[in-house]
Amino acid sequence: MGNLEQFKKQKYLNLETFRKSGESMKTPVWFVQDGETLFVTTMANSGKVKRARNHPNVNIAACRMDGKVTGTWVPANVHEITDPDINKKVDQLLGKKYGLMKKLFDNQRAKNETQNTVLEIKLIS
Repeated sequence: MGNLEQFKKQKYLNLETFRKSGESMKTPVWFVQDGETLFVTTMANSGKVKRARNHPNVNIAACRMDGKVTGTWVPANVHEITDPDINKKVDQLLGKKYGLMKKLFDNQRAKNETQNTVLEIKLIS
């Protein structure tokens, strides 16, 4: 898929989710790519997860850490993954991509006893 090209060698993507009211919320997040699928790990009780559960149609674009878009917005579908094998694979891919920064975030989340979840993102053809 050509639209995934913009995410190669990028560290962040901007995930645009939608509230029940239709208002959009844009959030820069770390991500990994596995084939034609992008994955994001985030806190299970975060707003973006709640919005994704209610409205799985999202938009994504490559961005900088501050959320400034550097790519083109593309429509996608998102859903939460509960398969422990996929979650483990995503965790390993994130560790390989983000290294020490991921370890620091993991330590902080463990201290706060934060539950994580994985979001699977697939472009709409």
